[in-house]
Formats: sequence, structure tokens, C-alpha cells
Amino acid sequence: MAFTRKTADLTPLRDAIYVAAEAAREDLAKNPDLVINATIGTLFGEDGKLVALDSVHDHFDRIDHRVKAAYASGLSGTDEFRESVWSWVTQSTGLDLPHSVIATAGGTGAVLSTMKTFLDEGETVIIPDIAWTSYSLMASTYNLKAVTFDMFDGDHLNLASIRSAMEEVGKQQDRILLVLNDPCHNPTGYSMTREEWHALVDLMNDLSKDHHVILLDDIAYIDYGHDLADVRSYMNEFRRISDNVMICICFSCSKTLTFYGLRLGAAVVIAQDQKDVEDAHTVYLKTARSTWSNAPNAPMADFVWVVNENREAYLKEQQSYVKVLQARSSLFKQEAKECGLDIYPYKEGFFITLRVKDNEEGKKLHAALMREHIYTVLVNKGIRVGICALPLEKVRGLAGKIRAVQLGIE
Repeated sequence: MAFTRKTADLTPLRDAIYVAAEAAREDLAKNPDLVINATIGTLFGEDGKLVALDSVHDHFDRIDHRVKAAYASGLSGTDEFRESVWSWVTQSTGLDLPHSVIATAGGTGAVLSTMKTFLDEGETVIIPDIAWTSYSLMASTYNLKAVTFDMFDGDHLNLASIRSAMEEVGKQQDRILLVLNDPCHNPTGYSMTREEWHALVDLMNDLSKDHHVILLDDIAYIDYGHDLADVRSYMNEFRRISDNVMICICFSCSKTLTFYGLRLGAAVVIAQDQKDVEDAHTVYLKTARSTWSNAPNAPMADFVWVVNENREAYLKEQQSYVKVLQARSSLFKQEAKECGLDIYPYKEGFFITLRVKDNEEGKKLHAALMREHIYTVLVNKGIRVGICALPLEKVRGLAGKIRAVQLGIE
């Protein structure tokens, strides 16, 4: 008999990212000139140091200590924060559907509270087969099942697989919750086209004739899209959702503001009916109160100041790093093409992922790369390369090195 709950998974947690990162750190201490650490999931500059945007953090340092010490004025976040998040998330779209914003403990808090809000224990959430592993961990922790769809059909989103997964889940439950991480998908860097979004909304509307359909759109990396003016345009498709479709956008300040350790995010709920939004808000709020209580006050105050009063300086600094990511990804993609290294269709974001024949090949290549002091993250059907943290000098030649190792084990 155990003290823990009967449904608890007692298998020790070995997060692939942290395990690989620790191995890289140990090797780096012994072989600093040989190691290429592509495990890191945060933004590093060309100087090899973590980026903490001056346009964000200088003001945070000046915030009054009492503001930092105080609880936020509302359990769902301060009014100013919630209004600013809606404006920031939907900027340039003019989206005017009924909505609500709930401050969360990071983007992770937004994702997990969405799962808890819409599904009962034992029900099933649908996630991509290539995805951030924490999605499935969150599901299992809250006694939910997770099924996957095949994300790609060639170099495009596999809408047929999404439909199949949603129809199968719909045979067992009324509410269908689909998780997408778009744009700037982790770990492949894929972003859906406007046409794919249009087709997805058509699909959700069709299935909503007999079910309640909820789309969880994790936009953690949206502000690192290559075209700031266009990266949110797909949200205009949300105007077409039916009365039985709800959109839950999960926003992360970790990436947008380089606020990784301050744990601030938001869940943005959108639907055609205000009553449906209010009902969802009520459940989100109870999840927040019973989990992290309320979001940190000072980071919310800083976000409000940055996007309203320091927007121009912030964008100038932040967009300079988007250009850095473009340079790194362009170099890696070009060299991968030249040497025959197969990668998933990267468009923008922090990561590029290598295609592998199967997971067994992935494990062999991952281990072989480590023997050559190249540290990556093993994911389902691939190997993730964190270009977000690799200076150009480390990116240059990396695809060729990986391909050479790959050929050596074939």
C-alpha cells in the first residue's frame, strides 16, 4: 500500500531535455572547445549568454518593492494586465468576439488549466505526435488520456489525421479538445498556412454539429515569427467559428518578454456566446485559485508598461533577436540541404527538428551525436536542435557534422 493516490504514476521523471542538458554541461566542463549544446530551449545571444531584454528587465528592477511583494488585485490578474494581453495577443487583427483573459503561472499554467477546465477525468485530449512532451505529462497527471494525430503529410499539416483523431474521440465523449502549438511549433518550427487554418476551422465547425469542440492554441513562440505584421493574421479565421466551437489561446511571457523564471502567462478564451466565455472563465478561475492562487503582481505590471509605454524600444530590441534567429535557421537549413540532412519543414521559431526513419534510429543517432560532443534533444520521430541558443559560429558546419555521424551509423 502506498501513501500516494492510487492513480499516481510513480515512475521517476526523466525529462529528456533536462537529462540531455545535464550531460552537455558535464562534457562542457571537460571539453569546452568541443561541445555543441543544442539542448537549450531559451534564447541566447551571439555572445553565448542568456538573453534578458534590457527594454523589459531594466524597468522591472525599478518596480517598487511593495508592488513586487503584493498580491495581484484580482485572482484572474489585474484589469490592466488582462486588457493588455488581449490587445497584444490579437494585435492587428481587430478581433472582436466575446472573450476573457485569465492570468496564469506561465504558459504551462494556461495549458494545464485549459485541460482541467474542459475535460473530466478519464476523457481524452488530442495532441500532435511530434510535440512538447509536457502536454502528455499534464494529461496523465490529471488522469486524462492523450491520443495523437500524425502532424505531417509530407511537408504540410495532416488535416485528414486530425479529422480522424477527432472523430474517434467524439465517439467516446461530447467535448473534443484539440491541442496545437502554432505558429512557431515546438519542436519543428512549422507554422500553419492561412489556408490550413481556414480548413481547420471548417473541420471544427463540421464536427461541432454533434459535439462541443475546443481548440487549445499554444502561442508560446508567436513573437518570434519572422513577419511581425502577419504572424497573427490567421486569428481572423476565428471569426468563422460556430456556436459550438471555443478557442483557448495559451500565451507565455517567458518567451515574449524573456521572463522564463518569473512564471507569467495567460489563457485567452474566445467564443461566439458571452455566456459560454463566462462559464469557462469561472472554471479557469477556480483552477487558478486552487493551484497557484494568483499570478505574480510585478511581472504583470512590467508587461503592461512594456507593451503600452515602452513598446517601440521593446520591439526594436526583440526584433533584433528575431533577425538573429533568421540568420541561424537560414544557415542551418541551407547546409542541411547541401549535405542531404532531412529536416521537418521549418519556417520560424526556436527549434529545428531532424527527421528520422523511426524512433530506434533516432535513439542511435542521438547517442552517436553525444559521443561526438553534439548534444540535442530526442523527440518522437526526430531530434530537436535548439538554434535559439547556438551562436552562428556553432551553427556553421553543424548540419554537415550531424549528417556525417548519421552516415556513420547507417
